[in-house]
Amino acid sequence: MISISAASLFMLMLCSFVSSYSPDEKNQLNNVERKIVYNKKKKNITISWSPFGTSGNYIITRGGSRLSSDFIEIGSTSKLSFTDNKPNSDKYENYYKVTRGSEAILISLENQIFGNNVYFYDRKYEKAESSRNEMNSHFATIGLGGANGEWTTKRQAYYFKANVKGQTYDSGGSGSASSAEANSIELGFYSHIGGLGRLPSDVKLGSVFTRPHLSGGANATCTFWRSVENVDVMRDFAWTVSQSTSARRMLIESTSKYISDIGSTNFWGSGGFIADTHYTTTRPNWGGQQQWYTRNAVFPVGSGAMGGSYNMVWQGCMNPPAADDANSTIATTPIIKEKPFLFIDTDGEYKIFVPAWQKDRIGLSWSSSDMGKGEIQDLISKWYVAKEGDTDAEINAALTAGKNIFFTPGHYSLNAPIQVNRKNAILLGAGIASVTLEPTEKNKWGCIYADDKEGIIIAGLLMDSLNSTTYQVRIGNEEANQDHSQNPILLTDITCRVGGVQSKNIQIQASMQINSNNVVGDHFWLWRADHGSQPGGDARWVRDRCKNGLIVTGDDVTLYGLFTEHYQEYEVLWLGERGRTYFFQNEPPYDAPNQKSWSSQNGRVDGYAAFKVANSVKVHNSIGMGSYAVFTGTDGKVNKQNGFEAPNSPNVKLEKMCITRFAGPGNVKNVINSTGGSTATGTKRVALYNNNDGVQPYDEEFTLPDKESYPAYISMEK
Repeated sequence: MISISAASLFMLMLCSFVSSYSPDEKNQLNNVERKIVYNKKKKNITISWSPFGTSGNYIITRGGSRLSSDFIEIGSTSKLSFTDNKPNSDKYENYYKVTRGSEAILISLENQIFGNNVYFYDRKYEKAESSRNEMNSHFATIGLGGANGEWTTKRQAYYFKANVKGQTYDSGGSGSASSAEANSIELGFYSHIGGLGRLPSDVKLGSVFTRPHLSGGANATCTFWRSVENVDVMRDFAWTVSQSTSARRMLIESTSKYISDIGSTNFWGSGGFIADTHYTTTRPNWGGQQQWYTRNAVFPVGSGAMGGSYNMVWQGCMNPPAADDANSTIATTPIIKEKPFLFIDTDGEYKIFVPAWQKDRIGLSWSSSDMGKGEIQDLISKWYVAKEGDTDAEINAALTAGKNIFFTPGHYSLNAPIQVNRKNAILLGAGIASVTLEPTEKNKWGCIYADDKEGIIIAGLLMDSLNSTTYQVRIGNEEANQDHSQNPILLTDITCRVGGVQSKNIQIQASMQINSNNVVGDHFWLWRADHGSQPGGDARWVRDRCKNGLIVTGDDVTLYGLFTEHYQEYEVLWLGERGRTYFFQNEPPYDAPNQKSWSSQNGRVDGYAAFKVANSVKVHNSIGMGSYAVFTGTDGKVNKQNGFEAPNSPNVKLEKMCITRFAGPGNVKNVINSTGGSTATGTKRVALYNNNDGVQPYDEEFTLPDKESYPAYISMEK
């Protein structure tokens, strides 16, 4: 009843500011060509368009923003162009509505640059509730609120311009964000909220809520693929999410528990990630979450528990909860560069801020008056703004020409991988932009291949596979050996997805392989889908095949917030030296049909460890590691010998490991190296394994992808 009423209300709100056209009329208007040119010298703007409508002059009105409360008529013409000689002084604050009869099109510089999947809001010209009404109408009407939203190809980003003095984007409300009285923004699948100010406090929102769609709103275990950054949430931030959800660079003035208070109170989730965020008045509570990774956050002073059942990691935080079995507190973040982001600078131009590398950091990268250390790059001159429909050839040509790539929200269909082959190149996605292999036999390479070059940044992208391939992402070629310690490679907010959306059989060797040295990963979800378009059980086991989620052969690789699930062999295989992982979450494959088909170490060991440090490794350290048994698609006799495996070596150390069973008859028999106990008798933990006396795994030869497994029809080296 609540959801039906809410949907009806959202539709009424939508109709209040969107013209009503038939589907045919909408398609015709979408196909109308339009162009806008700003003449800096003359300070005028010329707009042009292709013909539409049947008769009469074209009437031109202008507003300061897309949802401006007042569009003022400035002229009419029978021609297909019009020059505005007195536009608003800020060229981006000129939105032109061209009307002929009952049909109208909108023309703006922002739409021309960023395309149709990016929505800009400007409180200077709009009512506070305009942005909320539109975003919630999208949530209600295009499937982003329910189960169908999981597999939609729709992508969207919502960007808020800095508040004008004394105003906010809060339309008022009260109570927790999930209540109707809160008037919250509801953020759905494949959606992004971004503030366009220099500081989070420049964009003030009321409350934000992510609505779980399972079990009547109590189950958030499939509330995936959404993000928010660089904003101030004034009233309540109820970030009820699981994997592949990112909250960064935020000022949160108040927060309720990270749960839904709709439906059952038996809430649970499988998230999540938050970083570089300041909670000013209220300590959050992740109650009901299985695990959570929090990095460089500042909390009010307090001693109360902050939730979580199995694996909570707090790194570089100020006033974190006390350490205990479930909570791992790590004093500093040894090396980090925050994710780049889009903003509008003081000169009114769109820029990308690329934060600087920091070592041994505690707390925030920014302050109340300083956006932090880093480089500001002009968007128009330094970047290629990719839009849905752009090809791999166009994107690769822009990279070769020295441009960085800003992926606007979209589903990018590739016939060849994006090839990052120069140092300091940046790929930055918005709105969970998807880089997708098409279901043809042409692209057998993968989504993104980066050469062994220093300073590369890949951020905010989802790699999808609708075709068989060697990798989804490769960082560095097989011979990579350069020292990038002075300018590491950064991978941040990366999702690799195998299965779920496609209906054909796919075979992938590894979702990601990191061959380069000195790579920093900041939040991955590597996921062989456990549900989706394919049937489950044995059918999925043979149709959606992928051996490894992550293979690391490079040295000095540091990962923060690593989620890796359901792969068919070692889900993480670590071969490089001096590797570090801070937080690891895993579920094994649900669908192994029998023990014979899922045995490691030449068939001598049941199952595959979730996190495998090879016996050849001399130095390694990981902390905060959880692996949870869910063996449901099996013959009822499938088990796993070890959650984790590592050599018995004095400089190999794994800390705060946890295993438990969520469902199914099978068990993880031991935490690590045949020690620690079985999930058959409950949750098991090992606080530290460092040269202990467990059974060291057998020595193995690992079959890794190499050039011989690549197709010959394309040259990756330039």
